[in-house]
Amino acid sequence: MAEKSWLVLRVASNKEDSVRETLEKKIKIEGLEGFVGRILVPSERIKRIKAGHQRIQQRKLYPGYVFVEMALEEDGSIPEKPWFAIKETVGVGDFIGALGKPTPMRDGDVDKMLAQAEKPEDLPSLNIDFKKGNQIKIREGPFENFEGTVDDILPDKGLVRVIVTIFGRATPLELEYWQLEPI
Repeated sequence: MAEKSWLVLRVASNKEDSVRETLEKKIKIEGLEGFVGRILVPSERIKRIKAGHQRIQQRKLYPGYVFVEMALEEDGSIPEKPWFAIKETVGVGDFIGALGKPTPMRDGDVDKMLAQAEKPEDLPSLNIDFKKGNQIKIREGPFENFEGTVDDILPDKGLVRVIVTIFGRATPLELEYWQLEPI
């Protein structure tokens, strides 16, 4: 059997993990490990802090897609047995490609995807989309509808320090990132 290539499989939205689990079971039961290698759904852990409570969520990096490592025929098509095993799985769409043949991922894209999928699960990142100097509007709290400028980001606390003008004076406020919106 030829060297395995990474292919991108379209799946029903929010069904990525169940499709991956089902495919892994089918491949094992039908003895197709020689054709199909790893099946991945790259995701990352995101830390959200709201009203002082910290939550950790899993977020899929490529919603609607599952990555499958498999051996292809010499003409670039998928061998018949794994093709039917995959296509008969609930929630599976089609492989990304043209003329009925899947297009293998480029090496650089594979390296990027594997780095994301296999990175250590140490500390989840806090996703704060503001940078120093951004203009913002406060959308919640006692200073609702005030406008200001981002002065500093405090990711360990989930806070953003902003400078707003209150009674003609520049006043620093530390607010939770979800209380702000960009202008």
